Amino acid sequence: MTFKNILVPTDGSEYTKAAINNAVEMAKNYGAKITALYVIDQTVFVNMPLDSAVMNTYTLLKKEGESAVQYVLNLCKENGVECDIKIVEGSPVKCIVEASKDFDIIVMGTLGRTGFSKLMMGSVAERVVRYSECPVMVVRSKEGEKK
Repeated sequence: MTFKNILVPTDGSEYTKAAINNAVEMAKNYGAKITALYVIDQTVFVNMPLDSAVMNTYTLLKKEGESAVQYVLNLCKENGVECDIKIVEGSPVKCIVEASKDFDIIVMGTLGRTGFSKLMMGSVAERVVRYSECPVMVVRSKEGEKK
């Protein structure tokens, strides 16, 4: 199987860096293109009153997203790998699964949710593996192994 289009979901956390490094290496070996995807998680806003706090949170998440995809873009440039960046809004699982139909493989880390949030949301990676329309490679980070 040849991988020409690789999707790399990122949340900007340390947990995704090992996956990003693997994806860039894979792209170099296959002559593939990477698309870095950040999802502004709208589930964060469910219980917030509609006021300036929502806008501040949204702005913060958008900046975090821009930084996260820029990290992937910079690493791709350093390694001569073509890269697109994409920031979308919605549920991370739904957005990644929806995008999966347009890619040959998804390379992702275990996104940085922990504790109660992980318990309530379930593992993003686990659900992407279950519902994706393309193969998914989940890369455990060194950070994740410490826990």
